[in-house]
Amino acid sequence: MARTIAIFLAALAGCYGLNWFLAEFIEVVYVDYLNLIGIAIILAVSLNVVNGLTGQFSLGHAGFMAVGAFVASPISIWLTYGEFESGPLAHASLLHFGLALLACGVGAALVGVVVGAPALRLKGDYLAIATLGFGEITRIMLQSQDILGGPTGLKRIPKMPQLPGTAGWDGGTSTFWIFLVVAVLVILTVRLQRSTFGRALIAIRENELAAETMGIRSSRMKVMAFVYGAFFAGIAGALFAHYQHSVRPDDFTAVRSIGVVVMLVLGGLGSVTGAITGAVFVTLLPIMLRPVEESLASSGTPITGLSMIVYALLLIAFMIFRPQGIFGQRELSLKLLRSWVPSAVRGKGGKP
Repeated sequence: MARTIAIFLAALAGCYGLNWFLAEFIEVVYVDYLNLIGIAIILAVSLNVVNGLTGQFSLGHAGFMAVGAFVASPISIWLTYGEFESGPLAHASLLHFGLALLACGVGAALVGVVVGAPALRLKGDYLAIATLGFGEITRIMLQSQDILGGPTGLKRIPKMPQLPGTAGWDGGTSTFWIFLVVAVLVILTVRLQRSTFGRALIAIRENELAAETMGIRSSRMKVMAFVYGAFFAGIAGALFAHYQHSVRPDDFTAVRSIGVVVMLVLGGLGSVTGAITGAVFVTLLPIMLRPVEESLASSGTPITGLSMIVYALLLIAFMIFRPQGIFGQRELSLKLLRSWVPSAVRGKGGKP
């Protein structure tokens, strides 16, 4: 217990220090990239529990993200402003923001139970189609709800709460809150992997029939993993909405769900380190290719959708040359790093 508290306090201090450093020394545009990476990491690590540890194939993460965004946003708007009218942005209080996050996580988890209980009786492609359908149904239903803004969504979503000493920070405290959730999620997921529950999920992934023979209730375990992923996907949606200060149903299309799966495939299914690496890479790829697209357009040979073309080529290359992803099912460690160093280099390093 004491160790857990110490890790949590260290995460708090680290996130506060990171936010201070970025506000003082880094341009806002680069801070924006980092915050989007943080939200992508939350999505990838939470989906990794379902697709990586449990061996299921879910394409509905954008739906849970949408549920979280459209549960937290009206709660936060109403508690902060008392109305849904236009006006200047304000910071949400810590209590109101905490209530909104809790409500969106619980709401997404409940939807995860409702969807997961019947859907997880399916396997493989059938489960992927069912969860993809759930995501699209959620988006279309949100578009038809006038109380939630209809197709245009909600605007004037409050800023994330301020902290002591953060009044003059450029970009506010978004980095602190986003990466605090990242730290909590990574710590919980690593502990889950090493727990009895995590090993039961891995057993289901490797051989579901053998796991049931050993007394593991696979249906119940899969639903619990699904709920875990949905809970944090909902929180990612709430953070996204509060960071953008507006949210639309079309922010959560099937493309976003597929993008999260691409993160896992590139990084390695079943690896937290791989999920983080894939999230960073996939988020930065369009940003890195943007100057290339602009230069091609200025030279008279525009290539629209260059990032999607590169996505496809990368996926094909990985499927051919490294189908297990960058890390496979392994985690980053000194032993793994040593295995990547050629033996000749290790031999030279060991000589006096």
